Amino acid sequence: MLDNQLPALSLYSKFHQRLKAFNSTASADIFQCGGIGLEKESLRVSSAGTLSQKPHPVALGSALTHPSITTDYSEALLEFITPPFKDVLESMDFLRDTQQFVYSQLEDELLWSASMPCVVAGETSIPLAKYGNSNLGQMKTVYRRGLGHRYGRVMQVIAGVHYNYSFKDEFWSHYQQLESDTGNAQDFISARYFDVLRNLQRYGWLISYLFGASPAICKSFLNGQQTNLQEFNENSFYEPYATSLRLGEIGYRNSRESEVGITANYNSLQEYIEALRCAIETPYAGYEDIGIVKDGVYQQLNANILQIENEYYSSVRPKQILQGLEKPVNALRDRGVRYIELRSVDISPFDPLGVNEDQLRFIQVFIIFCCLQQSPAFGSAERKMIDANLLLTAHRGREPGLMLDTLKGKQELKQWAAEILDQLMPLADVLDQSHTGSPYKNACEKQLELIEHADKTPSAMILNSMKDNDEGFFHFSKRMSDKHHQYFNNLPVIKERQSHFQGLAKESLLKQQAIEAADQQSFSEFLQMYFDRC
Repeated sequence: MLDNQLPALSLYSKFHQRLKAFNSTASADIFQCGGIGLEKESLRVSSAGTLSQKPHPVALGSALTHPSITTDYSEALLEFITPPFKDVLESMDFLRDTQQFVYSQLEDELLWSASMPCVVAGETSIPLAKYGNSNLGQMKTVYRRGLGHRYGRVMQVIAGVHYNYSFKDEFWSHYQQLESDTGNAQDFISARYFDVLRNLQRYGWLISYLFGASPAICKSFLNGQQTNLQEFNENSFYEPYATSLRLGEIGYRNSRESEVGITANYNSLQEYIEALRCAIETPYAGYEDIGIVKDGVYQQLNANILQIENEYYSSVRPKQILQGLEKPVNALRDRGVRYIELRSVDISPFDPLGVNEDQLRFIQVFIIFCCLQQSPAFGSAERKMIDANLLLTAHRGREPGLMLDTLKGKQELKQWAAEILDQLMPLADVLDQSHTGSPYKNACEKQLELIEHADKTPSAMILNSMKDNDEGFFHFSKRMSDKHHQYFNNLPVIKERQSHFQGLAKESLLKQQAIEAADQQSFSEFLQMYFDRC
C-alpha cells in the first residue's frame, strides 16, 4: 500500500511544501481572493422554447457599452457579467439580481436553463448580435459573421459559465519572497498565473466530470449531420456516460487546429503572445475562399487563421483589463496577466443562477491548488494527453473503470480524482479559518461524494430526470426554464438594485450614441488602424 502511495506523494510534494510555508509565515487571509467575477451566457427563448427572433430589448440597454448585460454571438444569446467581488456570495447575489432585472424586462420570453441550445431551425434561424452603427459595433458583428462562416452558427449559441479569478497583491508579494525570487514583480505574477493555466488544463477533466451538465442534446442541433451519439428518444441524442458534450467533439473546439497550426503555447506569457500573434497575422487559404467583402458586406474581419485573439477556443485564458481599443495580446505584453478566466463550467439546469455556491467555492480551492502545485512546461506528448483526457471525460466520464492518460501511464479517473480531492482538503481547512462554518471543506466533501457516486453528478441526474419523466432534452430543459422563471418572478424586488440597472441601461445607450457620433473614419480605415497597432 505504501509503495502505491509514493508516486502520489512525490507528485504533490511541492504543493504541500508551499502550503506549509504559507501557513508558517502568513495568516489564512493571504489566500482570500483578489476578485471573483462570473460571466453567464443565457439564450432568450420564446414561451414555447424556440430561439427568440426578437432584437436585444432596449430596456436592457446597449449591448455594446453595458458593463453587466450584453450579448455574445447572437441577439438571442445574453451574457451577464458581474464585477469582481471578494467572495463568491457577493458574485452570486449580483448575478441573481441581474437575471431578476432581465426577467422583469422580458415579454413572454424565458432564459434557457441549459448550456446546449433549444430547438434550432438551422443556421439562418440564429440572428447575429448587433451593436449599432459605430465602427466598433460593426466590428463586433462582422467578427461574429466570420465565426458563422468558419465554424457554423449553431455551435456559437452553446452557452456556459466563465469564472474569472485573481489573487491578492499581498499573496503575490509573499509568494515571491517564499520562492526567493528577486526579479520583476509583474513577471513573477504572470509566470505563476501561467503555472495555474497549465495545471487547470492538466487537471481540467475534473471540472468536466464534476460540473458537466450536457450529456444530451436536441437532434436539431446537428441538423441531420451524421453522429456517433446514441438516440435517447425521437428528438434527443445522448451518450450514456457523457458529462459535457459541450466540451466534446460537437462543442467548442478549434476543429482545424492541426490543419492550420493555431495551438496556443502556455509555457510562458511570451510564447503565448507569439503563438496568438502569429495566428492573427497569418492568412489561411480556406478563409480566403470565404472572402472578406462580398456585395459590399463584410463577411469576416480578415482571412487569417484567427480574426482576433478571442476566436481561439480554450478552456482557460490569461486576461488583462483592456484600455480602449487595445488588442488583448498587447495588453498582456505591456502589463502582464491580471487574472485568469476558466471557461469550462456548464450551466447547471438545477440551479436558477446556473451555478451554485459549492461549485464556486470548490473552483476557488482548485485554482489555489493549481497555483501552488508544481507546473512544468508542456511537452507535445502531455499536450496530446490533456486534450485526450478532456474529450474522454466529456464523452465517457462516468463510465466505470474509465482510464485516463498520465506521463507515468494509465490511471483510473475515479482514483485520480479522489487523489486530487485528498490534496485539496488541507487547503480548504486553511480557507475556512476566515469563514464561519466550513464552506470550503463542505464544498470539497460534496465533490468527493460525486467522485464516489457518479450517479449523483449533474450529468447523471439530468439523464435520470429525463428517464423518470419520459422526456427528451428539450422538454427537460424547458421544464427547468419554466421553474427558473417562476423563481425569479417570486423574488422580492429590491428597488435600489432595480434602479441601479435601469440607470446602467440608460447610461449605456447614451454611451453608444456618443461612440457613434464620434466616428470620423470609414469602417475599412477603422479596421486597418486596429490591426496596425503594434
